[in-house]
Amino acid sequence: MDKNQATGLMLISALLLAYLFFFKPKAEEQAKQAEKPAAAAAAQPAAAPAPLDSAATVRLLGAFAAAGQGQEQNVELRNNKLSVALSTRGGRPQVVLLEGEKTFKGQPLYLLDKQSADIDVQVPTSDGRRVKLSSLYFQPSAVTPVTENGKKGQRVQLTAEVAPGQQIQQTYTLYDDSYQLGYNLKLVGLNGLVTADPLTYTWVDHVRQTEQSAKQNRSHTTINYYLAEDDLGSIAEASEKPEEQTAPGPVKWIGHKHDFFTAGLIAEKQFPSGKFNSNVNIADSTFLKTLQSTVQIPAADVQSATGASFQYYFGPNSFPILKDVAPHFERNVYLGWGIFRYVNRFLVIPVFSFLEQYIGNYGLIIVLLVVLIKLLFWPLVYKSYLSQAKMRVLKPEIDQIKEKYGDDQMKVQQETMKLYQSTGSSPLAGCLPMLATLPVLLALFQFFPNAIELRGESFLWAKDLSTYDAPILLPFTLPFLGNHISLFTVMMTISTLLMTWQSNQMNPAAMQGPMKMYSYLMPLIFFFVLNDYPAGLTWYYFVSNVVTFAQQAITRRFVDEDKLHAQLQANKEKNKDKKPAGFQARLAEAMKNAQEREAEARKSGQQAKKK
Repeated sequence: MDKNQATGLMLISALLLAYLFFFKPKAEEQAKQAEKPAAAAAAQPAAAPAPLDSAATVRLLGAFAAAGQGQEQNVELRNNKLSVALSTRGGRPQVVLLEGEKTFKGQPLYLLDKQSADIDVQVPTSDGRRVKLSSLYFQPSAVTPVTENGKKGQRVQLTAEVAPGQQIQQTYTLYDDSYQLGYNLKLVGLNGLVTADPLTYTWVDHVRQTEQSAKQNRSHTTINYYLAEDDLGSIAEASEKPEEQTAPGPVKWIGHKHDFFTAGLIAEKQFPSGKFNSNVNIADSTFLKTLQSTVQIPAADVQSATGASFQYYFGPNSFPILKDVAPHFERNVYLGWGIFRYVNRFLVIPVFSFLEQYIGNYGLIIVLLVVLIKLLFWPLVYKSYLSQAKMRVLKPEIDQIKEKYGDDQMKVQQETMKLYQSTGSSPLAGCLPMLATLPVLLALFQFFPNAIELRGESFLWAKDLSTYDAPILLPFTLPFLGNHISLFTVMMTISTLLMTWQSNQMNPAAMQGPMKMYSYLMPLIFFFVLNDYPAGLTWYYFVSNVVTFAQQAITRRFVDEDKLHAQLQANKEKNKDKKPAGFQARLAEAMKNAQEREAEARKSGQQAKKK
């Protein structure tokens, strides 16, 4: 590793460390999760409200008192993806089980259960009340098969009788092989009892831990919402402080993102306004984060002949699935910001999806992904190595310039630039190709922690490539390291140190002093940073290092440094009378002006001393 390569490495490392500092979740001491099994929690009955007598019901509900008495029961809709329990108290989804999915501990995975979620709608009445649907009891129809637009499914209607000819109807439709639950809310004959003010829909979501790392699970949990003006809003994932956002305009959909899964609501039209909250209590070992979304539903929509229609989504954060749910709903899969998101969407995901069609082992898919990306950037790697080789063969001449002009650094720089110009070399040529690979490096840093394809996929000793591998558990907790050591991270660190040692051996004079120490320090820093990151990411970095070893060995066979030196000398002879042009000319002029100012300042200083 010569000086120019080290400079490039320092720049890349600084950018990556800055990226990690600003976007990595804060480190926190994690209490052991004494989580109650979600399955047991879902099965436990919710605390029933104290029964009201007729007079109390009338005082509370007014004209809606007739629907305030009843017995709570559940109605179930089920397909091969979801099992949804609808409560007749409020006519709302109460339990949602993802069929075939498990938590990291092997328990059934519930996105909603009776203790973790509360969905409610408030109806503004003409007598000044705001009647909650959760205060009313709905009578369910029979679950009937339905076929619409070639899709088969199940449908049930829950009806609250306010008075003869006056009803609140909630209809749910679950199609086969779908993560979407259709929802329609309709007020029939209630024009004189409700106002024209919008209804208020509230969804409180206490998120349980489903993954191995509570820290990752919490820091990946947030609320995303999409505005009708085609703009994404989101509460900061890593924030541990109470956060609140008010949508600046109508909202098209909301998504409660639970790390690898999302519970969302999409409006057929739009919600006129919305407010979103996120709160964290680190001491709470049952719920990682509490999310709350409050949106408005136009009264005219629910009072229309067709009612107001929506779609719930309860399913995985899979990019191919989400992009078919609603416009831009795939943004619930975090792929980074700016250019990194585009790299993941149009390069990494297509390649990854193509490979998984033919290969079932995701550890091997990562190996092939490394090879394909390395092949893609090989021309840049070759150009970078060629530039470094030019610097090596020119080093004796640069040393002669330094020896000739001694402490006159400005003259040394001028003569060195002349040498570069005449030979057709540039010290920056070795850094720029390295910087060109940076977007892919940082894009993958975001892809692997959010790739549900890796969830539950084992490889070698790693039980789950979407979280850290922990073959070594410590009986104590270390700062920045936690209570485990990731073996993939250890392999990545050792391979990076070997690469650094090899580079230093090839260029012993170029990497000395603090620069040499820094080259060995950086891999150790990243060991502590990445120890808690997904095994898929650190496995990728390890394989990337191994492939880089082979790539460098092959590249060296194509570069004959003796022939390269002869070519540079021929260029030097050819261009000895050629004047610098373009950027080099401006740089030479700037250096000349700086030298003249320095000489003038030195002369003025000497004259001042004589006086």
